[in-house]
Amino acid sequence: MKKVNIVGVPEHFNLPWHMAIEEGAFEDRGIDLQWTDIPEGTGRMNQMLQKGETDLAIILTEGIVKGIAAGNPTRIVQEYIATPLLWGIHVGAKSDYTSVADLNRTKTAISRFGSGSHLMAYVNAEKEHWDTDSLKFEVIDDLEGAIKALTNGTADYFMWEHFTTKPLVDKGIFRRLADRPTPWPCFMVAATTDFLEEHSGTLDHILDVINGYTSEFKEIPSIDRTLANRYGQELEDIREWLSLTEWSQEQISTQNIDNVQRTLNNLKLIDKTIPVDQILN
Repeated sequence: MKKVNIVGVPEHFNLPWHMAIEEGAFEDRGIDLQWTDIPEGTGRMNQMLQKGETDLAIILTEGIVKGIAAGNPTRIVQEYIATPLLWGIHVGAKSDYTSVADLNRTKTAISRFGSGSHLMAYVNAEKEHWDTDSLKFEVIDDLEGAIKALTNGTADYFMWEHFTTKPLVDKGIFRRLADRPTPWPCFMVAATTDFLEEHSGTLDHILDVINGYTSEFKEIPSIDRTLANRYGQELEDIREWLSLTEWSQEQISTQNIDNVQRTLNNLKLIDKTIPVDQILN
């Protein structure tokens, strides 16, 4: 049995992986796939890939591209979610801010530098025509840290996936001022170059299994109820999310990678663009 370590966020996007693990689909291929939830998100997963603490990651596109451009010995092996991520822009329930425009030159909570919440703050600022050099950040590690920061006023706003934070909005902990979708497909499967060199055949089996699950995922009877129960979501929210989300079984296009790199470079988040063959496997 070949042991393989994989990490991802504890969110509804990744249920196909958990189902495949729980049903023994990887074990049937001789693979002991060990999943670890990383609530801190992409910035932490990039560090784990860099240090060889995991073999694979289900990671945000902009985050892994930034990591690879900075020298992380990792490659994108496949697109996982083909649709954009819907980032909610949140403030504390008792905040005086009533519009996204009010947030110019305020402090944004981020899970860590290099995370999606960090990079999307720049994307949002550019769309709002703000001075991106004036952005200020408060590192809060995870969603619980964001709740504390926005409630205590140590940060002013927080960007996180719309449906994951929806229960906090419903409970009156956050207010959502708007949504900002990513300008590209949102989640990728990434692997360290060491894993690719030594275990490419194992990776082929892993992708074959997960692609079988994701291609049929929406057709599973009562999958909406399963998701709602497992992730503490309202059924109508899960149904809306499912209608907006498409899983992929293909590699991401070079055009999308070019768009990510160009955006990151324009925002001065990477020093230079690199050849696509240094990003994609």
